[in-house]
Amino acid sequence: MNQQFCTFFLDKIYFGIDVLQVQEVIRFTQITPVPLAPPDILGLINLRGKIVTIIDIKSRLQMNQNIKNPENNYKIILNNKSELISLIVDDIGDVVEVAENQFEPPPATLKVKIRSLLQGAYKLQDKFLLILNVDKLLAQNIE
Repeated sequence: MNQQFCTFFLDKIYFGIDVLQVQEVIRFTQITPVPLAPPDILGLINLRGKIVTIIDIKSRLQMNQNIKNPENNYKIILNNKSELISLIVDDIGDVVEVAENQFEPPPATLKVKIRSLLQGAYKLQDKFLLILNVDKLLAQNIE
């Protein structure tokens, strides 16, 4: 059985999320900061009357933090347990369909933090696709 993933880039690293968890992808939205929020919460946006929390996924994965204008970045809107959450990403890719037999565990060479938030990886023709475990990612607390 094949699986489909919405793909995106963080610091030129290729990631994917199960397409069934993605509601939509947007860009150019004004973010309202939230006072006293953890550093990985960039703020809130109003999406057609619904309040959406914006998560800085790079901060949560302990990657380089260089988001200068988060309003201009892509936002992947996830419908997670009837709550709308947005992950801010550098660039958006395509929807990719992969065969289940291409699935591998997360590479041991990755940082422990990133590896713990991955379901696994797929070897594609010209690159690796790292699949995020959205439930674990959203359950993470900033230390």
